[in-house]
Amino acid sequence: MTTQAMPNVGVIGGTGFYSLLENTDEISVDTPFGPPSGPVTVGEVRGRAVAFLARHGANHRYPPHKINYRANLWAIRAVGVRQILAPCAVGSLQPRLGPGTLVVPDQVVDRTSGRHRTYFDSGAAHVPFADPYCPVGRETVLKTASQYDSLVIDGGTTVVIDGPRFSSRAESQWYAREGWSLVNMTGQPEATLARELALCYTSIALVTDLDAGLAAGDEVQQQDVFQVFAENIDRLRALVFRVVDALPPKPRCRCRSALHGIDVPFDLPDAAARHV
Repeated sequence: MTTQAMPNVGVIGGTGFYSLLENTDEISVDTPFGPPSGPVTVGEVRGRAVAFLARHGANHRYPPHKINYRANLWAIRAVGVRQILAPCAVGSLQPRLGPGTLVVPDQVVDRTSGRHRTYFDSGAAHVPFADPYCPVGRETVLKTASQYDSLVIDGGTTVVIDGPRFSSRAESQWYAREGWSLVNMTGQPEATLARELALCYTSIALVTDLDAGLAAGDEVQQQDVFQVFAENIDRLRALVFRVVDALPPKPRCRCRSALHGIDVPFDLPDAAARHV
């Protein structure tokens, strides 16, 4: 790291979140799990050093099921990050949550398969995950958003699927009957791995479409999803940047004590090294 201070806050999202920043440093991080999606970019948001990582890599290189989630979370902690904001695109499973709505979910259901979803490949290490998202991060997002954005919803369950295809109509109706609010392809194992590294993790979900089962004849089209996301990227980025400014330097939450009493079978990544 050269000109930038050590970042405590990280954003895992698309390149649209840091493309407008100036005086950024790119840090290539080595991890025991292979390369992350790309270099970690460190810049400043309102005077605060922030790390950014493009979840899908440059030019959306990696589809959801091919993202190296373990390397991504390891790399972002290795540069100093302890709090993560994770903006993402989601489909809605509830008619009241239309395109353009921002949701701060409080629960997650993992329906993925075949992904490397843990760092604990040996020993007896079981982190608490009853409440997947950081309460301080959620509270900060909601309080910040309430000051200027009326389309922000408190709470909801995100069901994470493998993709890259969208859900069938029957699958979408099944998820809705379960009472789940949103469907997404990247929220897991990202949230789990953050907890295993004792990181605060907060999801900020932008609804881009109504999922296939909500109305007869409707179906999700990629171009429509991309269009809604593009129309809302400035709004989402503005919220994220305001939240970065409002996050406490040392939040009082249980996320950071998630590993207390657990015999972790590896050394946690250290911000003092592990980058070239």
